[in-house]
This record gives sequence, structure tokens and C-alpha cells, in this order.
Amino acid sequence: QVQLVESGGGLVQAGGSLRLSCAASRISFVFNTMGWYRQASGKQRELVATIDRGGRINDVDSLKGRFSISRDDAKNTVYLQMNSLKPEDTAVYYCYAYRVGRPYWGQGTQVTVSS
Repeated sequence: QVQLVESGGGLVQAGGSLRLSCAASRISFVFNTMGWYRQASGKQRELVATIDRGGRINDVDSLKGRFSISRDDAKNTVYLQMNSLKPEDTAVYYCYAYRVGRPYWGQGTQVTVSS
């Protein structure tokens, strides 16, 4: 069974940085698309960024310049570098992967930004 395991979340002060990682295990293929969504308390899950095998990125304009996504297909891992974090970035961040019409989700990692 495919597993997406996130790491790197935690508590950080406003202005700080975190790097999230998501490693896919128990697979013999490379996902077409990998990325990140987030869900703040009381809000809907929203896109942060995705990246496909060709390196094309789909991200949110409001996060550009602070967040950047990358992937290492040799490690089946996607990363999210988050800089200049703000309290409004506080959310559970979910790893996302997609292949052949099926989405996969990680369990989520909490990111809390204190003011």
C-alpha cells in the first residue's frame, strides 16, 4: 500500500522558516504530480503548490516569493521550503500525489507560526 509520510512541521516564530518533506514509500513508480495542500482550522483544504515530473509548478500567487516546491524523483520525495512565515500560514499541511487518475494523501503535518 502506498504511503506518503510528511516531516518537518512544527512551531516557528513569525519570520522564520521550515522545510517540509514528503517521502513516498512502497511504490515502484514515479508519481506524475506531487505537492502540498494545507487546511487551517475551520477552513477548507487549499492548494499550496504542486510540481509535475517535468518540473512544471502550479502554485498560489499569494505564496510566491515565500514558498517554493521541489522534488527528487530518485528519492520519491517532494519538498516545500517555507520562508518568512506568517501566523496565517498556520495549518495542517498535507502531502499530495497523483498518478493514473488517482490522488493520494499523506496524514498531514502541523505547522504553527507564532506572532
